[in-house]
Amino acid sequence: MDMESASSVVLQALTQATSQDTALLKPAEEQLRQWETQPGFYSVLLNIFNNHMLDVNVRWLAVLYFKNGIDRYWRRVAPNALSEDEKTSLRAGLITNFNEPVNQIATQIAVLIAKVARLDCPRQWPELIPILLESVKGQDGLQQHRALLTFYHVTKTLASKRLAQDKRLFQDLASGIYSFACSLWSHHTDCFLQQVLAVDQAHALSSLERTLLSLKVLRKLTVHGFQEPQQNMEVMLLDFLEVHPCAFIPLIQRSLEFAVSYVFTAAGEGLVFERFTVQCMNLIKTIVKNEAYKPCKNIEDSKPESLEAHKIKTAFFTHPTLTEIGRRLVSHYFLLTKEELAMWEEDPEGFAVEETGGDSWKYSLRPCTEVLFLDIFHNYSQTLTPVLLEMVLNLQGPSNVEDPVQLLMKDAVYNAVGLAAYELFDNIDFDQWFNNQLLGELQVSHHRYKLIRRRVIWLIGQWISVKFKSELRPLLYEVILNLMQDPDLVTCQFLFLNVSPVDDFEFRTEQFLPYLESIFSLLFQLLQQVTECDTKMQVLHVISCVIERVNIQIRPYVGCLVQYLPLLWKQSEEHNMLRCAILTTLVHLVQGLGAESKNLYLFLLPVIQLSTDVSQPPHVYLLEDGLELWLVTLENSPAITPELLRIFQNMSALLEMSSENLRTCFQIVNAYIYLSATDFLQNYAEGLCRSFCNLLKDITNEGQVQVLKVVEVALKVSPVLGAHMFQPLLPSVFRGIVDGERYPVVMSTYLGIMGRVLLQNASFFSSLLTQMASEYNQEIGQLLGGVIEMWVDRMDNITQPERRKLSSLALLSLLPSDNSVVQEKFCGIINICVEALHDVMTEDSDTGTLKDCMLMSHFEEPKLTDDEEPPTEQDKRKKLLALEDPVHSVSLQQYVYEKLKAQQALMGDQGFGALMETVDTEIVRQLQEFLQGL
Repeated sequence: MDMESASSVVLQALTQATSQDTALLKPAEEQLRQWETQPGFYSVLLNIFNNHMLDVNVRWLAVLYFKNGIDRYWRRVAPNALSEDEKTSLRAGLITNFNEPVNQIATQIAVLIAKVARLDCPRQWPELIPILLESVKGQDGLQQHRALLTFYHVTKTLASKRLAQDKRLFQDLASGIYSFACSLWSHHTDCFLQQVLAVDQAHALSSLERTLLSLKVLRKLTVHGFQEPQQNMEVMLLDFLEVHPCAFIPLIQRSLEFAVSYVFTAAGEGLVFERFTVQCMNLIKTIVKNEAYKPCKNIEDSKPESLEAHKIKTAFFTHPTLTEIGRRLVSHYFLLTKEELAMWEEDPEGFAVEETGGDSWKYSLRPCTEVLFLDIFHNYSQTLTPVLLEMVLNLQGPSNVEDPVQLLMKDAVYNAVGLAAYELFDNIDFDQWFNNQLLGELQVSHHRYKLIRRRVIWLIGQWISVKFKSELRPLLYEVILNLMQDPDLVTCQFLFLNVSPVDDFEFRTEQFLPYLESIFSLLFQLLQQVTECDTKMQVLHVISCVIERVNIQIRPYVGCLVQYLPLLWKQSEEHNMLRCAILTTLVHLVQGLGAESKNLYLFLLPVIQLSTDVSQPPHVYLLEDGLELWLVTLENSPAITPELLRIFQNMSALLEMSSENLRTCFQIVNAYIYLSATDFLQNYAEGLCRSFCNLLKDITNEGQVQVLKVVEVALKVSPVLGAHMFQPLLPSVFRGIVDGERYPVVMSTYLGIMGRVLLQNASFFSSLLTQMASEYNQEIGQLLGGVIEMWVDRMDNITQPERRKLSSLALLSLLPSDNSVVQEKFCGIINICVEALHDVMTEDSDTGTLKDCMLMSHFEEPKLTDDEEPPTEQDKRKKLLALEDPVHSVSLQQYVYEKLKAQQALMGDQGFGALMETVDTEIVRQLQEFLQGL
């Protein structure tokens, strides 16, 4: 097909692809997709977007398809790569005319040229930069602008390359064109200033745009184009402070003089605008904070550049200069503006939660001044502390509500004292100040004084975790209760979000309990009143902290919250982060309610179901908290319910994901086994076993241990059903023991599992042994001998006393035996038993005799101290289970004695005597000591 007819076919497809009608749009998109790999397609696209007579949308689409093609097919090694001939012709076509009339398309073409330059410049495209420089010099306004725009995007792209070779190429380019770029910027700046003076607005705007593009080019060349920029005086710009601090040292003095004079002296009054102030402050901040400008603790270790910079800073930041900066920051820049006060009145909640974190200090004045204040105060606290303390002293006593200036000044000073709390630790007796000054301020009820009430609350919040005597806590709780009656919702809000009464180290439950009911109820009212998602999340956080601190003592007061949370969950469908906060609150609520949490299941279980279902989009946000809630719900559940059992259907997909949440998933499986082993295993063990087999193929040793521990728990809770259900996994455990698994922790777990099977399900062990003997092509006795030998050999791998005792009980269970293999290994079995006796036998303090310390005779409710959490339902289940577990119900001493007696009865005294002679005499002596008195 010739070029002309190809153009018309592609043009038609592009036109249809811009249509709103899907019947036209879909087939056109499909057709264009098929052409992407056809030779000549991109040449047609180039012709289309260079034809200014065509529809803008069609041209725009042609540019986009071309741009995507560069990403996919321009590299030589790409599948369906463009031919070198076509690429040569396309490169030439891209830079023949810088006269695109539409701004957006011009930008896209510039980006597109930069993408090709990234791959081909300078080797395959040496003419690009010279043509751009030539076009930038041109007289035609449009051509000059478009070439400059392209020049900027090309420079930006080449500067971003990180390979050493590419960096060198860019540095060569920069040194060659730097002077030209400087003169270009200078020329456009001069034009702009002349046009401003001549009030030629249209041309001034155009020149300003070119000035900006030239400056951006210069910035990229400067920062990324020179290895040692300090050696080239032309190359000094402010970005260097971040990227090359040493290169900036000669500019420190002038920069500080410039920035400080404009921002902190009368010179700048009425001249500076906000963004300029922010840049100046950030310049000062970066110089003050820069680690490269500070000497090491040991002066001899410091670099000469650091000492030079430090000397310049010390000479500049004199006592008078610092005092003036500190005073002005607080008394001028910290004052709330009319706009902020108006916003505070109109949208108090929005103002209260306005985000000032992250990077907002880089471009926003208030966070910028606060960050600068903190950095200067931290670095020069000796000079600035007296300045701030003097300002505090001047504001003693309540302020005049009729004097707005005085109120704003107090707000500003208190803000500074709050920000610098850690720095002022040794200089302010906060407890005394709280008693003598701040408490009084909180009781001034005038509506104009709410500004100060709010700031004092915030201030207490800043200091509470720094320095606040715990004896003053009850007084603070009284204050909170009084203030919560304040009709000004935001004061209440500030109170709770800044003075969380429970969220710090000094909290004592007994001090808080008298106020619990009132504070919890007011918190709940606040949760209902606030409307912003962020605020609801913060209130929920405080509620969660309260519940966590008082635990079961919350039970009488949570009825209202339990009724409200389903409604809030429903309303927050679009707000996943709020839903996460609800999940966290539910976690603490379930822990506080214990077994009573079963009354929440109607709401709780669908929430868990949704949060942990990976086929539902919200799981991306909710999964981690949802799993946590699922686990605590099971741990606190008094009994299994069909609905609780049904949620487990979500688990197989979660195990397939094998994400960082696997550990919690295994804990959930264990919790189900403890809760209702029979119901659970009969319903889900088969699928679970399949998931485990898949996991074990591709998992770390730590992960293997987690999987196997679940099997161990199943065998502990239900030895017969557990072995039956996890039968497919047990041969690999057996193989691991026989082959001598290398990793001690994995081997220890293998032996724990096999110990359970041998001790509590002997018939299953026997059939497994038969199955494995045919697999190993060995006699049963021979294989059993190998297992016992490996067990004895690897006993040191087992560190948990419970498993060590279990191993000795399991091996002893093989006695009495007339099997020659067992008798052959008798010595090893006795060695293990004596080791385990050393582990478990302790002296009874009452009788002075030795007893097995692992024995548990009955279930005791533990006596709890105030800060201990009560046992969960699962803790109780584990205790009851332990009472039946041979490890805790069988005396090892007694068991050894009985088994040896039975072996003696089987073999007769003479045969038994010969058997005992195979054991080391020292081991026999220790054994007799343990068995004395039986």
